[in-house]
Amino acid sequence: MKVLSVNDAAFQKYGRVVTNVDFTELVQGMKKTPVPEGVVYEPSVEALEALPVMRALSDTAYGEMPIQIGYCNGHNTKLNALEYHRDSEINVAATDAILMLGLLQDVEADHTYDTSKVEAFLVPAGTAVEVYATTLHYAPCGVDGNGFQVCVVLPRGTNYPLKKEHGKASGTTTDNEDCLITAVNKWLIGHAEGGLDEGSFLGLKGKNLDINE
Repeated sequence: MKVLSVNDAAFQKYGRVVTNVDFTELVQGMKKTPVPEGVVYEPSVEALEALPVMRALSDTAYGEMPIQIGYCNGHNTKLNALEYHRDSEINVAATDAILMLGLLQDVEADHTYDTSKVEAFLVPAGTAVEVYATTLHYAPCGVDGNGFQVCVVLPRGTNYPLKKEHGKASGTTTDNEDCLITAVNKWLIGHAEGGLDEGSFLGLKGKNLDINE
């Protein structure tokens, strides 16, 4: 799979490189987080949120909105699913990592999406990117078989368990976006080979992409 750089012009429709915040301490803090064989996501980590960058991100990147700082770490090479939020997500790479991205505008009326439209981008260690709300994304991938450590910044409460019951997926197409909601502020489109929980909407059409292929 072809992998571009987040510094490439092709990335501009998906997000931007964040240069007006100092992420040095956050990257150092991320080095203390575990890297499992699979993939682990923690939406909020107290040690990371205690750093001065918490206020800087809230004030500068999110216009004084309450935010959370967590991480997504592990080993991964596959797409498996794509998700989106109603706001931007900031990813800070503590190691080299690859993001596979798509555009929400390319999701069909029945909420299916063709994986051939996905593009992959390398986020070098120490680099932070804002992934726009209109960008489809999911777990990062490692580079050259190595694990990855990626800090994830989102508005407070995102990706936590739902408090209400929403529409349930019953197939691979739907006209009800509510069926895609799997957590607070999280709409998910899965692949049949992605290993998602039963009841997840499996609307990704085409190959379950692998960065090594």
